Amino acid sequence: MITFFIGILILFLGYISYSKYIESQFSPDERNVPSKSLYNGVDYTPLSSTKNQLINLLNIAGMGPILSALQGIVFGPVFFIIVPVGCILMGCVHDYFSGMISIRNKGLQITQITKKYFGTAFFNLFTVIVSIMSVLWVTVFIYAAGDLYLGKIMHQTDFSFNNPYAVIIYIIIGLYFFIMALFPINKLIAKVYPAIGMLVLTGSALLLTGYILHGLHIPEIDFTRLNWHPKHLSFIPFFFMTVSCGLLSGSHATQTAIVARTMNNEYEGRKVFFKTMCFESLIVMIWAAGALCIYNSQMVPPEMVGTVNVVNVIAKQFTPLNLSLIVVLAVICLPLTSGDTALRALRMVIADALNLDQKPIKNRLLILIPSMIFVFLCLYYAKSFSNQFASLWQYVMLFNQLLVIPTFLIATIMLYKNKKNYLLTLIPGLFYIFITLSFIFNAKIGLNLNLNIAEVLAFIVMIISLYAILKMCKKPGSDNEQI
Repeated sequence: MITFFIGILILFLGYISYSKYIESQFSPDERNVPSKSLYNGVDYTPLSSTKNQLINLLNIAGMGPILSALQGIVFGPVFFIIVPVGCILMGCVHDYFSGMISIRNKGLQITQITKKYFGTAFFNLFTVIVSIMSVLWVTVFIYAAGDLYLGKIMHQTDFSFNNPYAVIIYIIIGLYFFIMALFPINKLIAKVYPAIGMLVLTGSALLLTGYILHGLHIPEIDFTRLNWHPKHLSFIPFFFMTVSCGLLSGSHATQTAIVARTMNNEYEGRKVFFKTMCFESLIVMIWAAGALCIYNSQMVPPEMVGTVNVVNVIAKQFTPLNLSLIVVLAVICLPLTSGDTALRALRMVIADALNLDQKPIKNRLLILIPSMIFVFLCLYYAKSFSNQFASLWQYVMLFNQLLVIPTFLIATIMLYKNKKNYLLTLIPGLFYIFITLSFIFNAKIGLNLNLNIAEVLAFIVMIISLYAILKMCKKPGSDNEQI
C-alpha cells in the first residue's frame, strides 16, 4: 500500500502548501459577498462555513467518484499518483477559481460569466451544452441511485420500466430531486446534507480502516509497465477522460456557483472549494484501492469490472457484515446528493440566461417542470434499450470535460490582466483542449479517427487556441477582468 499512501500524502501536502499559493494569486478580500448583497432567501442566503463545505462536497462527489475509481484503476497503480497530482494542480485550481470568480460576479453560473469574455454567440452555445449536460447528469443519477437501491436494498433483478417497483423508485427519486431543487437551500439541503455528509465520510473511513486491519494486498507502481489497461487504451486521452471526478471535473463549475451564493466571506473559498476537492479525490482513491485488490485477486468476473456491482463486493470484503450496509448506503446517497444539486444548477443556469427572478416559486416551477419532463424522457429511452448506462455515461463524460476549458480560460485572462501567475490555469486549460479534442476525434461517439491522427489534429487546435487566448489576454481590458 506504499503507492496508495504516497498518493494520500500528496493530497495532504498539496492542500497545506499549494492551496495557499493559489489563494494568494486570487487575493480574497473583505468586499461584500452575494449571499448578503443579493440576499433573497432562496439561492442567495448565508450559511456556515461547515455547511458550505459539506454541501459542496456532496454536490461534487456523486456517482462520478465511484465510477472513476472502478473504471480508472484498471490502468494500474499509477492511478494513485496521477489522480492526487492532477487533483492538486488542476482539479482544485479549477474548483477554486470557478467558485471565486462566481463570487466576484454576483454568484452567476459559469455560463453567464462566459458572455463577458467570449460574446453572446459562445454564451448561447455554451448554455445549451451545459443544459444538455445537466439533464444527462440528473438522468444518470436517477438511473444509478435507482438501480443501486433496487439491487442492493430491494434485491430486484429487473431494472426496466416493466417492473412497477422500478418505476416507483425512479419517480420517488425524481420527486426528491424536484423538491430539493425547488425549495430554498437553507430549508432542506442545509439541514439534510450534514447528516448525509457524515454518512458518506463514515463509509469511506470504514473502508480505509478495513484496508488497514485486513491488510490490503495491492501491487505497487511498476515503472517498467505503467499502463495495465486490459485493452491497452492510451493514457492520453482515455485515462483523463475516464477519471474525471477526483482529478478534474468541469461540472464542478456549475456546483461551485451554488455555494458561491451562500458563503459569508471570500476567505472561506480555500476550504469550501480547494479542500472539498481534495476530499473527493481521497474518496476516489479509497474506492480505487479496494477495486484494485478485487480485480487483482480475480474476485469478480471480467464483465463486472468497472460496474457499480463491484461496490457490494468491496464493502463485504473489507467491512463487517453489520457495517457493510453503511458503506453501501453511503454510495447510494452520493448520486442522490449530486442529482438534486445538478437539477438546482440547471435551474440556476436557465434562470441566469433568461434573467428570471427565482424568488417567486412560480418562476422556479416554470423551469423545473419541463426540465424533469426531459429528464424522464431520457431515462425512459435509456431504460428501453439494454446497456444504455454506459452510453449515457460516455456523453456525460464528454460534456463534463468540455466544461473544464472555459473556466480555465476565464481564470487565465483574469490572472494575466492582474499581473498574476496565469500559467497556473493556462497550462491545464491547454492540456484539456488537447485531451478532449483527441477523444472527440478518436472516439466512436466522435469522428472515429486513428488515435495518432486525432492527437496531431488536437495538438494543432491547441496551438491555435494558445494564440487566441494570448491575444485575448493582451486585448485592452475593463473592470470586468479585475480580480
